[in-house]
Amino acid sequence: MGTNNNSVIEDAVKLLSTSSNTEIDETGDNEHPLPSIEKVKEIVELLRSIIFPGYFGGPVLRKQSRHHFLGVRIEKLYGLLTEQILSVQYFDTENYGSANTPEKAAESASQFIEILPEIRRKLWTDVKAIYDGDPAAKNYGEIIFCYPSIRAVVNYRAAHTLLSLGVPLIPRIITEMAHSETGIDIHPGAHIGDYFCIDHGTGVVIGETCIIGDHVRLYQGVTLGAKKFELDDEGNPVKNVPRHPIIEDNVVIYSNANILGRITIGKNSVIGGNVWQTRSVPPNSRVLQQKAVETNFTDGLGI
Repeated sequence: MGTNNNSVIEDAVKLLSTSSNTEIDETGDNEHPLPSIEKVKEIVELLRSIIFPGYFGGPVLRKQSRHHFLGVRIEKLYGLLTEQILSVQYFDTENYGSANTPEKAAESASQFIEILPEIRRKLWTDVKAIYDGDPAAKNYGEIIFCYPSIRAVVNYRAAHTLLSLGVPLIPRIITEMAHSETGIDIHPGAHIGDYFCIDHGTGVVIGETCIIGDHVRLYQGVTLGAKKFELDDEGNPVKNVPRHPIIEDNVVIYSNANILGRITIGKNSVIGGNVWQTRSVPPNSRVLQQKAVETNFTDGLGI
């Protein structure tokens, strides 16, 4: 490498190492390292193998060995989760407060482990909802192995639980992993009921303050988003304001529909494809896109 190239590298190192952008210069320390994306990925994969034993994390050859298999996996999950929660406590003191102690991290991890059976129950309802509603699904195993919606919802249900326990940052990392892998973007703050089904899934967006009831089905490209943002005195969006839709029980929303703002879609309603909905609708509604006008042209008419 030439002298000139060495000089360029040295100059770049000097400028970058003395950067004044402190907001993006987090380095952690030996005692309190930053949260690890790789370890959070490991947490998610462990969780997947615990929720769906035999499908992920290696085969369970005998039913009698499941107890041992789950014990080893849950013990490892508890250790990794405690470590990462402690890291995020020190990283995000603004949201976590001063309770950054190993004991607090262990307590949060223990609470999450305690809720695992309920997470598994909810995910079982999600798998069943897809199987019952998709004629292409041949069996439950196909859904667990193949469907991106289940991958995304596993991440969401774990992330939502951690967020409800007061753990910052890690829930968002987990849901954004699923977003990158599947194209399904579910904010961990959303509240989603049982028997939730996303069919196909690519491009689905579910905002932070959404409330979704039981037996709701969404198709690809659906956005449950905000219509506008309330701004503070400095012109910045106000945080923690309900701004996303409420979707009641037994609602179906077809592909590429946009449901925007803090509106309510009443139970047993159907929202058609490509609809732009910004007003609440009562239960048992049918909202469809206006039919296109079809015209036949002859002898160049209309050109």
